[in-house]
Amino acid sequence: MRERVPVVVQGAHRTRRSTLARVAWCGGEVAVTVGLVLLLLVVHQLWWTNRQARDGAERKVEALEREWGAQPSPENAADPEPEPEPTASASTSAPRAAERNPTPPRWDQAYAVLSIPKLGVRVPVAEGVGKSGVLDKGYVGHYPRTAQPGRAGNFAVAGHRNTHGEPFRYVNRLRRGDRLEVRTRDAAYTYEVDRTLPQTLPGDGGVIDPVPRSAVRAGAGYAERGYYITLTTCTPEFSSKYRLVVWGKLTSVQAR
Repeated sequence: MRERVPVVVQGAHRTRRSTLARVAWCGGEVAVTVGLVLLLLVVHQLWWTNRQARDGAERKVEALEREWGAQPSPENAADPEPEPEPTASASTSAPRAAERNPTPPRWDQAYAVLSIPKLGVRVPVAEGVGKSGVLDKGYVGHYPRTAQPGRAGNFAVAGHRNTHGEPFRYVNRLRRGDRLEVRTRDAAYTYEVDRTLPQTLPGDGGVIDPVPRSAVRAGAGYAERGYYITLTTCTPEFSSKYRLVVWGKLTSVQAR
């Protein structure tokens, strides 16, 4: 009797392997595509938005200076004028120029220029702290209901630390005595950095009060009225979990 040889049909196994291979290949393509899209989003957020915002902010500074008929700021002039002697401190009476009552700026309007020579920063200051109308344009935003430049109280501003021009990227490097200059159509106000609060909660509104004092960090801030400037930004970098605060005091006013 002749022995029968069993026949194994492998078509079904091959079909299943082929299907699994196609699924794996498609999954790989989807993963690569998603990865490329995410990479492009990161490049757009970290590079393109910075470039756009910086270019726009620089053009706005130049436009304001042309409008004011301003000369380059002292730190950028080829032959700078001697810096005037301080005429007032935060704990004394203000110079007369600081007591002017300027017309309140319109919402989202850039009306001043903040210069931080140590960091090479020159950025427009606009009214309000909205993202689309102010901060995302690379501007620094003035907190409503805080003092205007050179006025008694607290001239408080906010700026991005990362993306959209990131004008406050390196404010953590500021130290006591570093100069901050705010220029408007009427005057140039010079402040000096006095204190820094490395970290506080986003809701710590005391840091922008007329007499700035943290409601979260005991002992951080001031106890007497004066002429202050406050810079606020997010910390740590690429996070909005906390706020970094830099305080300064008015040291001189130069009328234009």
